[in-house]
Amino acid sequence: MTVDQDHLKRRAFFRIVLDYLAYLAVRVVAAVAEVLPPDMVLGLTKFLSWLAADVLRIRRSVLEENLAYAFPKEDRRFRHQLIRQMWQHLFLLGYEVLLTSRKVHETNWRKYVQLENHREILRMILSGRSVILVTGHFGNFEIGGYVLGLLGVPPWSVARPIDNPFLDRFLTRYRTASGQMIIPKKGATERVDRLVREGKIVAFLADQSAGPKGCFVDFFGRKASTHKAVALLSLTQKVPLALCYAVRGKRPFQFALKVAGIFEPTVHLAQFGDVTSLTQWYTTLLEEAIRQSPEQYWWIHRRWKDTPPKVPNILPGKSPLQKAA
Repeated sequence: MTVDQDHLKRRAFFRIVLDYLAYLAVRVVAAVAEVLPPDMVLGLTKFLSWLAADVLRIRRSVLEENLAYAFPKEDRRFRHQLIRQMWQHLFLLGYEVLLTSRKVHETNWRKYVQLENHREILRMILSGRSVILVTGHFGNFEIGGYVLGLLGVPPWSVARPIDNPFLDRFLTRYRTASGQMIIPKKGATERVDRLVREGKIVAFLADQSAGPKGCFVDFFGRKASTHKAVALLSLTQKVPLALCYAVRGKRPFQFALKVAGIFEPTVHLAQFGDVTSLTQWYTTLLEEAIRQSPEQYWWIHRRWKDTPPKVPNILPGKSPLQKAA
């Protein structure tokens, strides 16, 4: 064995050890979280949000830039408050994910989830038609697929595996606890096509950057690269597409699961008959929902990191942060 091979082997071993320690830490947190009263959870997540936003300043430059672009008329104080609220939301989301399969069941899900504007989409699903469900990193984007499983109509959800294999298996067990199936994002195209032809429900998180070759649509007044596959699948297979999201109320485990809009190819094809217009349609619906509860969006994503060809990322003159200050 060469020196380089020995070094790589040791690095791989330490990576496995660190991944497993992180997994054990999450399991300990889950055990503690289960016995904490809700008021204490709110207080703890508020403290952690202060720690992440003000002390550790995690991804602060990305957050500041994203919020300056999204809310150009707001000042620095607004952005700082929103960053704190976003971190508290993310910690609450983690708490909810850890405990959902233990708290939410077939007999009590109505205690935690209120369905809104759902009759048409449920009619389509129960008729045996394939339906494409689209959401974003907004609210509790895990609870929707879980609840559909409890209702007896589990979706096939496309998701990128977590780099930590122990945590990935842990999260997959939660996601599949009610019957939902997970499809690894890489190489999912052929499998998703087959599932749609078979009349299955397929779900996507569709608000991540698709790189320089993506479909560029307006998102908070700025062009954002978006994956083409979702709209293309709906148009080519003539399958309904619905923008859905679950927004949290004032307390953990208090959700409104909403259908913001449904694209029906047999009705709306003349209006949204191409990939760009359909992608813009559901992106606009997502933006409208986020504006109602901006603290529940993942502003830590570099959503606007790619720009359309021949369009500079920052115009000459002041930066967006300088303009918004």
